[in-house]
Amino acid sequence: MTGLRTGALAGLADALSPGSLLADPELIGPYLQDWARYPGVGRPLGVVRATSSGDVQAAVRWAAERGVAVVPRGAGSGLSGGATAVEGGIVLSLEAMRDIAVSTEMRVAVAGPGALNVEVKRAAAAVGLWYPPDPSSFEMCSIGGNAATNAGGMCCVKYGVTSDYVLGLEVVLADGTLVRLGGPRLKDTAGLSLTKLFVGSEGTLGVITEVTLRLLPAPPPSSTLVAAFPAVEAAVGAVLGILRVLRPSTLELMDRVSINAVEDMTNMGLDRSAGALLIARCDAGGEVAAMEAACRAAGVSECYATDDEDEGEAFLAARRLALVALERKGALLIEDVGVPIPRLSQLVEAVEAVASEHETTISLIAHAGDGNTHPTIVYDASDPAAAARARAAFGAVMEEAVALGGTITGEHGVGRFKQPWLEGYLGPEAMALSRRIKEALDPKGILNPGVMF
Repeated sequence: MTGLRTGALAGLADALSPGSLLADPELIGPYLQDWARYPGVGRPLGVVRATSSGDVQAAVRWAAERGVAVVPRGAGSGLSGGATAVEGGIVLSLEAMRDIAVSTEMRVAVAGPGALNVEVKRAAAAVGLWYPPDPSSFEMCSIGGNAATNAGGMCCVKYGVTSDYVLGLEVVLADGTLVRLGGPRLKDTAGLSLTKLFVGSEGTLGVITEVTLRLLPAPPPSSTLVAAFPAVEAAVGAVLGILRVLRPSTLELMDRVSINAVEDMTNMGLDRSAGALLIARCDAGGEVAAMEAACRAAGVSECYATDDEDEGEAFLAARRLALVALERKGALLIEDVGVPIPRLSQLVEAVEAVASEHETTISLIAHAGDGNTHPTIVYDASDPAAAARARAAFGAVMEEAVALGGTITGEHGVGRFKQPWLEGYLGPEAMALSRRIKEALDPKGILNPGVMF
């Protein structure tokens, strides 16, 4: 501890709760990257494991006084490199701030940023309420990270993304000031929409230390439809047909590569010969028949429906496991480009062309119901030529999505991986405005440098 007081971290340990500061290289190793494994990792001075908003304020104030970079971190499940340690900075982990309080009268949950998505769901369910947003990593991702990236998920086609449920925030600004924004009110138009400004800001404008979340009544039982198609294009036709007549609670797509990867890992009995698999759910009566009719009109090979909740969840598990299964095949570069739903077929064709041009494998999985797709590039990281082709394909997919009127990220965030393409997507005027906001709130540029800006 003496070294912490006299070296580069002098004064920081004394300002924090006992045991909150880690400087041993072996202890800080797990905090250097998120799941995306961005390659440009720096050597931080240390890791602050905050246990309170006071710890966050103290850490940020210490860093601001010295011009030291601060990288906020939740559970480390991010897919864009947003929680990547920088040289000479500190990593500010919120993982220990996990308190959750639920109000049944106001139908809100007040959660610490380290609380896992699944823990919020369980706390709400215990009193007959529901927190809808459900990223595929819901069992391991944190609510603070969800808010910082405006995370989506499978039920967003009907129920919306994280920003639709954030009613209030507690945020520590770049000078250590703590501000409360919004609160447990369903309607509040007083002043600028500052709460929404911080949702999706990826730790570049402030550090989220508390989130107030809107809850819904528990949903009715769901029915699940699983449909196999000879080709992805036919499955996309079914997606468009379903969306013309109803709004399912879930509408997910897997291509042949992801189907076989999941089957290799789980032996679930998925149809390896299918070109694509749709997994659709509805929680309103009579919708399964309409979904099945749309699938048959699009040329479905096989269709199966069930009202059994456990069986339906088993099918969804296959979709949730897709990225994990693909990672067993090689290194991954994970896209989350989105396009207007009528242009899904064009995006599928464009991704196939990119894969062919760059001689690389790209698996397409998608939240098809809202146009948010995850073209996932699988490559051999030990082969420099293969890695170069993968990086080129990564950029090409984003460019194709933008050309179709889409976005470079629908839910994972820009992070570090997609930062080089942000200005081209936003345009110079919008990027300049974003920089003005960043400079106003973080004039020293200490908050998550390299992310977005």
